[in-house]
Amino acid sequence: MTIKRAIELRQAGNGEEAKQLLSALHNDNPGNAEILYQLAWTCDSLGLEREAVPYYEEAIRIGLPEEDERGALLGLGSTYRTLGRYEDADALFRKARAKYPERREFRVFHAMALYNLGDHAEAMKLLLAEIAETSGDPGITDYKRAIAFYSDKLDQIWN
Repeated sequence: MTIKRAIELRQAGNGEEAKQLLSALHNDNPGNAEILYQLAWTCDSLGLEREAVPYYEEAIRIGLPEEDERGALLGLGSTYRTLGRYEDADALFRKARAKYPERREFRVFHAMALYNLGDHAEAMKLLLAEIAETSGDPGITDYKRAIAFYSDKLDQIWN
């Protein structure tokens, strides 16, 4: 019984079996952040968002290697949002963006939470900036400067 085996099971579409294995590992190692993170991820992938939350929170609280921490923060923030916990998602994504400013995925997921909070202008600003900065599509790259320029001026009327 290993974490690696549970990950393989989840990736192969055997989420229930992965969850059982991770739950057994968690029972034997309750303070293991990596097991908690993988258990949260597996619950999330099975549509068990409410069950995933405490596992994500505990894994983050205990501490994870940077790559796993980024994944756990994204998973938890996204799960908060899907559960209607928009303020929690907003707060988490703000912290994650401050800690990992180079990670674009936090901006995109944060935009979704901002949309849910009714902050449509900020959500659009984040998404338009990401599109302008990352797209390789010729139709976007031709207008990259304009998209970036207007990203925070959507309500401005030009005379």
